[in-house]
Amino acid sequence: MPLQLSAPLLFDGAFGTYYLTVTGDRAPCELGNLTNSEAVLKIHKAYVAAGAQAIKTNTFVANPVQIPDPQKLRRVITAGWGLAGEAAAAAKVPVYADIGGNDAKTAEEDYLTVAGLFLELGAKHFLFETIAEYTPLLPAIRRIRAAVPDAVILVSFAVSQDGFTQRGLHYKPLLAAAMQNPAVDGAGLNCVCGPSHMVHLVQALDPMPKPLVVMPNAGYPSYRNGRIIFEDNADYFARKMETIYESGATILGGCCGTTPNHIRLLKQMLEAPRPSVRQEPEELPEQYLLEGQAAAGPHKPIAVELDPPLDADCTFILSAATQLKACGADLITVADSPLSRTRADSIMTAAKIYREVGIPAMPHISCRDKNRIALRAGLLGASFEGLRHVLAVTGDPMPASDRAGGVFSFNSFNLISFISGMNQEVFQDTPIEVGGALNINALNFSAELERARRKLDRGASMLFSQPIFSDQAVENFLRARRELDCRLYAGILPVAGYKNAVFLLNEVSGIEIPDQVIQSLKDKNRQESAEISIQYSLGILRRVYDAADGIYIMTPLRRVDIVQGLIHEIGRLGK
Repeated sequence: MPLQLSAPLLFDGAFGTYYLTVTGDRAPCELGNLTNSEAVLKIHKAYVAAGAQAIKTNTFVANPVQIPDPQKLRRVITAGWGLAGEAAAAAKVPVYADIGGNDAKTAEEDYLTVAGLFLELGAKHFLFETIAEYTPLLPAIRRIRAAVPDAVILVSFAVSQDGFTQRGLHYKPLLAAAMQNPAVDGAGLNCVCGPSHMVHLVQALDPMPKPLVVMPNAGYPSYRNGRIIFEDNADYFARKMETIYESGATILGGCCGTTPNHIRLLKQMLEAPRPSVRQEPEELPEQYLLEGQAAAGPHKPIAVELDPPLDADCTFILSAATQLKACGADLITVADSPLSRTRADSIMTAAKIYREVGIPAMPHISCRDKNRIALRAGLLGASFEGLRHVLAVTGDPMPASDRAGGVFSFNSFNLISFISGMNQEVFQDTPIEVGGALNINALNFSAELERARRKLDRGASMLFSQPIFSDQAVENFLRARRELDCRLYAGILPVAGYKNAVFLLNEVSGIEIPDQVIQSLKDKNRQESAEISIQYSLGILRRVYDAADGIYIMTPLRRVDIVQGLIHEIGRLGK
């Protein structure tokens, strides 16, 4: 019998990231079923108290790949089942056997093994989550349905912002296959994406014949002091989940970075009366110039960051670079797959811009997904193409669902040293100038300044700050100017509008935007938002202009028009 829901079903949130926050234990949280059962039980109970109507066992990576000892695997799963059952008993909520994605060659057999252990324990509810490929699940699904005809089986796929799994499979055919399987009661998406990108994925779906499961991450993490950190954004998460619910999802919950507070506020949202208004997707960008503007040469050099395309069409980025060159930009910087979302190669994109537009281009080069061989090869190619500047960054962390993780053979310090070494070796005649990033929003800015000094000592000659929004960020930039001996670019990110500002604040770690700025953008049209954004950015720039050696503008959502307007005003400021 298909799963019938008269109201939305609310699951719990993340276990692994929350377990690390609570305990500080970096070992797989599933082992906590044996070594720290009190903490595991407490987390389950916290989610039940927050309003979860179904909870998952703490067994996401409890499989033969991660725990090859069969007896230990049995103990971990048995303990996990018992702890979740104890927490759920008083509230009489169902416990779902949580079976996480497995990319090993033995995945089909492993799914069967784990499903069999749960069946021995009496499980009747199953969640296969963070799945990259559907076919290996089928034998386990058939076995569960044969053993327990009235079992509830849910399947949830993990996809990137563009809708593809790690296996390169698109989410729509995967969901269609799962939904068409009579043995599957519901299917959907979880992990990798933050709630804003998940909204767009859900809104792009046709109506589903069975319950749609949606459990996004809290947002996108940062890498701080050796740990992956998610920002606390429970209010924002609940608001986005409201849109996801109104767009057709009926089984809701949270993945990496979410906490009992996220579930508590999500529960309140589901219970609150609301008008049945569906949020409209973001408008597509269009090009315009503020009336009466003319290009004015800025007094200080201006670098503008552009994102490479997500597909094979480079029309927009070449057009944008041409427009920016015409209005006074001196340098185009090209991001390296920001937020770990795959884009065209930054070096090749920068080379094409330099070759076809005739403006200097600086690729960002991250350590996330390249080893020493790939980094050297890319730098040699950059030199062939006449690129003489690079921005060395560690790179955004890989999604938590990617158990393989990034490469990270280097960090940004090592990469700067590596390039400096190549300057003394193969680039003696045509050295590459290296820039580094300055986290102007770091909580411990003294420590960030020490990091900056290390970058300069290793060969960086210029630093580009993260976006300056708050008063504290202004003070930090001025302090950096006093204490650092290098060329210092002031980072400015003019927001595209209200939705963009809310997204940056809640899903991009390290961004701080004052509430009065966000509220001033609410209910404004495109041109009004552009003017507000430009004027606020100018206000920031006036405070740091004399201290900056250059201006570093990050283009918001391909809104080249806003950057053009800001460059025009900077020209006046320089005069």
